[in-house]
Amino acid sequence: MAEVRTIHADGRFGKVVPVRLRPGTDVMDGLKRVCEEQGIKHGAVLGGIGSLRQLSFQVLTPKPETKLGAGYTEPQVVPGPVEIVGLQGVIFQSEEGETLLHVHGTFSDQFGKVFAGHVVAGANPILATLDGVIAEMADVRLVRRMEPEVGLGLFTPERP
Repeated sequence: MAEVRTIHADGRFGKVVPVRLRPGTDVMDGLKRVCEEQGIKHGAVLGGIGSLRQLSFQVLTPKPETKLGAGYTEPQVVPGPVEIVGLQGVIFQSEEGETLLHVHGTFSDQFGKVFAGHVVAGANPILATLDGVIAEMADVRLVRRMEPEVGLGLFTPERP
């Protein structure tokens, strides 16, 4: 049997915020703004669908020079229109208290070709809408902490 290693903390859902991002709004900037206005520091992007003027995303690739042996590519850009088939992610805090989002998604271009990966902040403007749901996590803290084993700052659930 393989070794099982986890970091977890129990919590509960707090408020749930349906959100619509309007044309021209960047996906990541818009979701972050909603979190800040709603006071959501720890939570999840439960889902989202909609359309983009263009898609900018990154995927994981082998990078032997890193401690982990893998890392994200430079942003890949797909001209629009692009359909957002699904979004999901986590909302957490830096150790300095900045609200951070880590969002991945699945997308399709005008020919039905599917793309998936890490959503790049500041480079994904909405075409018509993003219809989504954000859920706050209560009684738990989600903090980005340096993980020495992999050499990255990673999402870490903790008891308050």
